[in-house]
Amino acid sequence: MKILTCPAQLQRLEGILRKSLPFALPVFGAVLNINRGNPGQYEVLVDKWPEFGAVLARPSGEVANGDTGHCRAETPHPCPHFGTPLSPPLTPASPRPAPGVRLGSLSPSHVDLLNDTWPYGGNARSRRYLAELLARFPQVCLQDSSGQPVAWVLTDHLGTGTHSYTLPEHRRHGHMQVALTVAAQRAHARGFPTFG
Repeated sequence: MKILTCPAQLQRLEGILRKSLPFALPVFGAVLNINRGNPGQYEVLVDKWPEFGAVLARPSGEVANGDTGHCRAETPHPCPHFGTPLSPPLTPASPRPAPGVRLGSLSPSHVDLLNDTWPYGGNARSRRYLAELLARFPQVCLQDSSGQPVAWVLTDHLGTGTHSYTLPEHRRHGHMQVALTVAAQRAHARGFPTFG
């Protein structure tokens, strides 16, 4: 396997993978993140270049330090087309937060709330993972009038939504629709595809 480090190769790979969406979405999201500052510290490997048959995205140095605790994305090439990315606007009229609710952001102090509400959470490893997501990747949060989170959407290393949640007492008010729409619009503005 060859690690791609050349920006021109990574840009070329992004273009090739874009033509194979949504099948190539997991590895495509990692390549997008790498090409936009690499906040997750990932690397991309191909079996050969430029006529590759497989692409792998993994945390940088994963083999060297033996850390296999993060997600990996893999896709074969060539990839068939199974859908068409949406173009803005995502909806005819973007939903607005309910009265008394506003767009805000999560902070590191919210990591315990996230860990307690995530189906895969509740342990030290998931807490570290969520703290890393908060520190490095985009997220959307709706807050009540006192600034407390009521609904949120987190993005992960692969450019996908990984943890979305609305507190039970705030459900059935359209909060998640607002959070997901805002997250999709922001991702699309950064060059990430959204699918319908």
